[in-house]
Amino acid sequence: MKIEETFTIAEISQKTGLSQDTIRYYEKIKLLPSPKRSRNGQREYVQLDLDRVLFVTHLKRTHMLLKKIQEYMKYSFEKNDDQCYNMLDEHKNKIEAQITEMLATLDILNYKLNHFQEIKTGKHMKP
Repeated sequence: MKIEETFTIAEISQKTGLSQDTIRYYEKIKLLPSPKRSRNGQREYVQLDLDRVLFVTHLKRTHMLLKKIQEYMKYSFEKNDDQCYNMLDEHKNKIEAQITEMLATLDILNYKLNHFQEIKTGKHMKP
């Protein structure tokens, strides 16, 4: 039987960039399940826990509200695949709409920057 590698909260913090307090908070509000405990009471995380923390950070990075992430994780723990799919699909559609808006804004910024660059180099002036 292969023994699964475990991580301390400090290692999870280091691997995810989240503070230990944030990880504890995520457990408290049920974004993450409570990890197993060692004999001395310290948290012991496994790869699945690390993957969950990383997934939550990705969802937060894309501006999913904590309440929505909690709802998603509740469905995930219940193994409600349909609800999980629906929530992620809806969120993906929002991200795609944001990307489209950002690309349009980027085009405008590039146009303006090119215009100002032409002014700086004198190409804008007529003879």
